[in-house]
Amino acid sequence: MKNVKKVIAVMALSAFAGSGLYAGNAESLAKEAMKLDVKKVCDVKANGLDKVLAVAEKYNPAAVKLGVEFKRLGITNSVYIKGLKEAVKKKEKKVTLKYKKKGKVKSKTFPTDYATWRACTFAVRALQLHEEGKKTWRLAVPGDGYKF
Repeated sequence: MKNVKKVIAVMALSAFAGSGLYAGNAESLAKEAMKLDVKKVCDVKANGLDKVLAVAEKYNPAAVKLGVEFKRLGITNSVYIKGLKEAVKKKEKKVTLKYKKKGKVKSKTFPTDYATWRACTFAVRALQLHEEGKKTWRLAVPGDGYKF
């Protein structure tokens, strides 16, 4: 019985350590995102659809892991990226994104260039705002040492 408890304890500790390593990876990507210029990195005309989509795919999982993924018009950034992958494969000029809102399946259509720019911007800015918030959160606390 003692061996079983030891095995369970070791498995629990290794699970916590593994999740910490992944969270550390998300934190390091957030710090890396702080160095990026969103206008240059997410410029579809200068970089092309594939490179901009790759940037969005790189940074969005970290935003999801940290719980700061953007959601606009009822559509999460993960839905943007998933729909864009399919549209780029089919070489379509417009992408139709399907999402659920209030239990109903809805859809919106965007130009592919715009949706790609939006997905990239949302992925990078979510991480940048997360990092900025760590330094500036005290400014949002009313009466916390600030005189008005």
